Amino acid sequence: MSRRSILVATGWLATAAVATLIGLAAIRLVGESITGTPGGVRSEAEIERALASPEPAPAGTTAAAPATGAGTPSVTPTTRSGARRVFATVGGTAVAECGTAGVRLVSWAPAQGYRVRDVDRGPDDDVEVTFKGSGGEYELKLRCVGSEPVAVADD
Repeated sequence: MSRRSILVATGWLATAAVATLIGLAAIRLVGESITGTPGGVRSEAEIERALASPEPAPAGTTAAAPATGAGTPSVTPTTRSGARRVFATVGGTAVAECGTAGVRLVSWAPAQGYRVRDVDRGPDDDVEVTFKGSGGEYELKLRCVGSEPVAVADD
């Protein structure tokens, strides 16, 4: 092998090494916007604070929860701090709270393939959200029992 071939190979390897180092430095500089979750990973406490905020979701992005068969809601409530509960269903989720004026829908979000058809956010004796999707039309009706919101069958 000639001296010129060795110099060409060494130059090529040095250029490749420098280009790799520059690329790695650029990725590190840009950070998680390329390699991670936008906004970072949120802790459980941050999610609870966000859900507990009094601001409802914008009207264009709202929806909520289904009923099954004979009009009985099929919900999985999760107890929240005090008189606020999250109701998760096939069609979406809704957050409700009880106060002195009655029950109020804090927020609602449709599942994929569903949209809001109608919503009565309260506060009132009862509130409801209806959403429609490929699986049919569903309604979630909520009322305060004591100081806790609960799902009730549609009258």
